[in-house]
Amino acid sequence: MFKLLREDVLCVFSRDPAARNIWDVLTTYPGVHAIIWYRVAHWLWLKGLKWLARWIATVARWFTGIEIHPAATIGRRVFIDHGMGVVIGETAEVGNDCTLYHGVTLGGTSWQEGKRHPTLGERVVVGAGAKILGPILIGDDARVGSNAVVVKDVPSTKTVVGIPGRIVKKKTESEHKRAKMAEKIGFDAYGITANGDDPIEKAIYSLLDHIQVQDEKIALLSAQIQKLGGEAVDMAMPDLSGAVLEPDDPEQAGHLKKKRNS
Repeated sequence: MFKLLREDVLCVFSRDPAARNIWDVLTTYPGVHAIIWYRVAHWLWLKGLKWLARWIATVARWFTGIEIHPAATIGRRVFIDHGMGVVIGETAEVGNDCTLYHGVTLGGTSWQEGKRHPTLGERVVVGAGAKILGPILIGDDARVGSNAVVVKDVPSTKTVVGIPGRIVKKKTESEHKRAKMAEKIGFDAYGITANGDDPIEKAIYSLLDHIQVQDEKIALLSAQIQKLGGEAVDMAMPDLSGAVLEPDDPEQAGHLKKKRNS
């Protein structure tokens, strides 16, 4: 028990540059306090003293803002940074060397008995506000982005972000072209779902693909025109940031001009 507690305290120094000394960590880190209370409550739970274990977990929640069910399984050197609002359910399992930030929930999606909370592998980092729900597996060295909602398994070493959570993948050649075109026309493309189910996203990406093809064909035509002695086509995008649209009606245009001058 004391060896576990010593590791729980010392692991803070490798993950929080604000930690100055052991006394500072022992007296001012609610995440460390919550883990220490959990170790005691979990020991009592395993000994069959379940009410006392739950009572200690409740007291720990009052003082730290972190709720850990005493039946949960938490490995060595787990660090809860800041901690306020962290909830770890009864059948949750957290592997060695994991790091959880404030607002994290390891929750369930079912009222049925049995395994209903997530399992985190080793060295998993879960960002602030993330919700990992259901009896799913988060592989070793995985990363969960802040405020992500994860309801499916995450393979080892992968990073998952968004609502619902989606795995961040390397961009394909087509996606690189889309990103360049989006930057060119001043649009920040953002996929709402991993499968691209959003119709607006699909429409925008179709337009970007179409514009990309047009640009390539215009560049090819420009090269052919230059070979024939003509001038190259100007491919630069016009700067419309300060443009003012004039009305088609001459009377309205004159009225607008007088208003500007006045």
